[in-house]
Amino acid sequence: MVTNSSSVNNIGVMLISHGSRLHYGEEVINQVAEIYREKTDYPVVVSFMNMSKPSIPAAINQLADEGVEKIIAVPVFLAHGVHTKEDIPKMLQIKNENGLKKHSHGDNEHSHGHGHSHEHDHQDEETEEIRFEGEIIYTEPLGSDERIAEIIKDRVNDAL
Repeated sequence: MVTNSSSVNNIGVMLISHGSRLHYGEEVINQVAEIYREKTDYPVVVSFMNMSKPSIPAAINQLADEGVEKIIAVPVFLAHGVHTKEDIPKMLQIKNENGLKKHSHGDNEHSHGHGHSHEHDHQDEETEEIRFEGEIIYTEPLGSDERIAEIIKDRVNDAL
């Protein structure tokens, strides 16, 4: 747990999920966020890139309203794909492909050619203006991790 209260007050965590027409996805990511909140002193919000609320801009603004100066944006996806490499960075309004990714408030360039096809539309990130002037650090997705393998092991054992 973080103990330096001055750093806690200016850092927020945003968990980013895909979103779904079904409520189960929202329930799971909100449960994950609640579990994480119990393990940290940082303010934690959930956001969805599509179909569910709050949107990525709304979650950023929520953290901005709480006074954070730096947001750690974590895509709760297993692997990189079009969403984590293109769609979410665009919604976060970040440009830099390497290292720290900063919100560029002056960049309102939003093309909608995603280069892939789904049977749903992504939220229009221009519907809510981002009111955050601080730094956004966009992390890697969850990836392959021994802790995920342990969950799979538990699921298999439960099924036996």
